[in-house]
Amino acid sequence: MKKKKIEPVVSDFRGEVDKILDFAEEAKAMTEKHQSWCHDLAIIRIYTAFEDLMLDCLVVELNNNSEDFSKHKGVKFPKHMNAQVCKFLICGDGYFSFSGRGGLIREIRKNLPRDHWLIEIVKDETYTDTLDKLIALRNFAAHSQSPVAKKRAREAIKQKRLHSSGVWLKSQGRLDDICKGLKVMAERIESDALL
Repeated sequence: MKKKKIEPVVSDFRGEVDKILDFAEEAKAMTEKHQSWCHDLAIIRIYTAFEDLMLDCLVVELNNNSEDFSKHKGVKFPKHMNAQVCKFLICGDGYFSFSGRGGLIREIRKNLPRDHWLIEIVKDETYTDTLDKLIALRNFAAHSQSPVAKKRAREAIKQKRLHSSGVWLKSQGRLDDICKGLKVMAERIESDALL
């Protein structure tokens, strides 16, 4: 059975982020309103790509080392499981989702030991600001009428006023900054996975 590798997973993530950034860049030829909408869509798509990255990291880890998963769950799993089986063990018949950075850490802990390198990366304060902004701005872009989503987005960007995620993201290279932070995190995932 062919084992999944982390390198293509991280490469796919970076490629997807680059495509989304290109899309946002092309929006500069549009009206201000359309640029804002494009940036709302961009943050939602970047969040989705990040969600896929996290799930794929879990699948790679389970696919390559079922022993940790077996110990963690207290059940002996076969040494060789294909990616679809790994995904089912992680998500069941649902999909992979999490609520905030803390929720992501909880989801990873459901599947990996507490001292696993992936948990350490997500917990690393270096990425806290990037993840908090990504998650809060995505939620506000997706739920723009929600006062709770708006409040959390304002808290994440440390501002008292916020019209929309897109309006905030399209100025001063803010979308680029979030993407740079995520790419740095992805590079660390790739390097730590190979240790």
